[in-house]
Amino acid sequence: MQAGKRFHNGEEIFFYFSTRMSSSKVHKSLTDADLLLEYRRYGELAVLGELYDRYMTLVYGVCMKYLKDREESRDAVMQIFEKLIVTLREHEVAHFKSWLFVTSRNHCLMQLRAGKGKKFEEFSSLRMENDTVFHLDDEPEMEANLTKLEKCMETLVVEQKQCVQLFYLQQKCYKEIVQLTGFDDNKVKSYIQNGKRNLKICMDQHG
Repeated sequence: MQAGKRFHNGEEIFFYFSTRMSSSKVHKSLTDADLLLEYRRYGELAVLGELYDRYMTLVYGVCMKYLKDREESRDAVMQIFEKLIVTLREHEVAHFKSWLFVTSRNHCLMQLRAGKGKKFEEFSSLRMENDTVFHLDDEPEMEANLTKLEKCMETLVVEQKQCVQLFYLQQKCYKEIVQLTGFDDNKVKSYIQNGKRNLKICMDQHG
């Protein structure tokens, strides 16, 4: 895909995936995990195209939910795909469907924030995907879980909320959080661990 190229209707998206991204019958028989592994090893766009095609309707639906504009949503579908080309070569993803949902949501929220100046908290898809508290499973439950997570964040004490946001939402390491907050290393780890535990308790109670 050419950098910065945009697609402006469903036919162009279909054409791209049905021609340049056409995959073999072997690829179609592979699981998501197998396709992720093969793409990470060899970087073949046909492999990534097969994987993305399975969930392109989901991505478009998420984009429509937040952007509420067909044209912008179609562009977002391709912009998200462009991100995956790089991201999935550099990071391991164990649960692609839930990770992709969060990635799509974050993309739309960032676009809305940039365009309208609204404040949205973006949940790090890479960190959420690998943490039991932040893990999302079935599609119908994803939005509900994200809403619960947002509400439960507000129940944390100030120090826990600050450290959890820096660690999970802004992807800061312990050392960076120490520098930003002035808390010592042990305090930072404690706030994150206790905050994560309290989030899980809160989400279980509201399940």
